[in-house]
Amino acid sequence: MAEPTEADPVRLRHSPLSHLEDRIRAATVTGARAVALSERPFSTMVNLRVDPAGEAADRVEKALGTPLPRQCGRTTASGPHTAVWLGPDEWLVLSRSDGTAVAAELTEALGGDPGSVVDVSANRTTLELTGPAARQVLEKGCPLDLHPRAFGPGRAVSTTVGPVAVLLWQVDDVPTYRLLPRSSFADYLARWLIDAMSEYRGPEVS
Repeated sequence: MAEPTEADPVRLRHSPLSHLEDRIRAATVTGARAVALSERPFSTMVNLRVDPAGEAADRVEKALGTPLPRQCGRTTASGPHTAVWLGPDEWLVLSRSDGTAVAAELTEALGGDPGSVVDVSANRTTLELTGPAARQVLEKGCPLDLHPRAFGPGRAVSTTVGPVAVLLWQVDDVPTYRLLPRSSFADYLARWLIDAMSEYRGPEVS
């Protein structure tokens, strides 16, 4: 099958939030209570199941170049790969590399041992929320304690924001958060965040 071209727009790949691109951009708040939202579509995401005590886990870690995190909420990273803890024997590998190549490499590392490797890149999209007011925006609808004493860079957990289930990952101290919802719920989540951001355009009320 021929590759899609600009002259053949029906076959071009569209992100789950491409239709909201202008609204997302317009929602940006500047100043002391700045916050901005963006979509980071088409990220590689590979679901990995493997016995953490087995030899296959050692081979997987060698392939990734980083240990698999062993505690809830933890992440580890090396080069293009970040491994996020999902369960005692389950991880989500986020990568800047091609999904097919990452899945193939992890499948080879798994060998014949029990476990699974599934490219789930099309299952979710990624929203990035960043700026001094980002934590306050999330706190309007997230049950987690997001204060730095409890949640900081490198932490990632499954939770909800508004009514939407997400994987929430804090990337840095700005703070910057990445929210990974199912693609079918991305529109609702983006609109919820845009609405939650709107009050920060006005002056802070003491």
